[in-house]
Amino acid sequence: MPTTTELTEAYISDHRSVKDCLKKGVINYSALSRIIGRELGIEKKTSREAIVVAARRFKEKIKEGALEDAIIKLFKNSNTEIKNNIVIYTLDKNIYPESLVEIERSVKKEKDLFFSIEGTKTITVIIQQKNSKLIEGRFKNNIFRKRDNLSLITLSSPGIESTPGAIYHLAGLFFENEINIEEFMSCHYDTLIVVESKSIAKAISFLKF
Repeated sequence: MPTTTELTEAYISDHRSVKDCLKKGVINYSALSRIIGRELGIEKKTSREAIVVAARRFKEKIKEGALEDAIIKLFKNSNTEIKNNIVIYTLDKNIYPESLVEIERSVKKEKDLFFSIEGTKTITVIIQQKNSKLIEGRFKNNIFRKRDNLSLITLSSPGIESTPGAIYHLAGLFFENEINIEEFMSCHYDTLIVVESKSIAKAISFLKF
């Protein structure tokens, strides 16, 4: 059976907001111990003092250090680009693949944006609004879902592939600010994030590291 220490550390690790407050030293340990005891149902099996001790010890394990500094430095040196009027289509994977390749060639010939992601049963296509008629004209009976009024954020961050925790930190910022990520992709230095266009101003505000 897990010990009080193991249960406390697991709870804190699973709750990013709690973990961040613990790292920054802005948490009420007594209140935290009550919450952990109640939510994990261990109030009768251990003491609040034991939970507090475990939380304080865990703080020393996860305190901010060189790794987080490296992540912040990485994103401070990143270039950010925004593209609006983005549309995402989820297509039946049984579509004629050559047709999609033809559309991709046509779009890229004009130097426009086109991404496709193949899943087990569907294909996701990310395209600009002005080219959406190409998808709808060819695959109108194979569209499972369409999402529009979206924007694409591209962060170009040389060194991100060798910086542990960078993607976790980035995704966490969107979580903390209650912005849903519609699609998340990466290619070498580039991290591509699609969100609703109405969230762009808010996103830009916290991406200014």
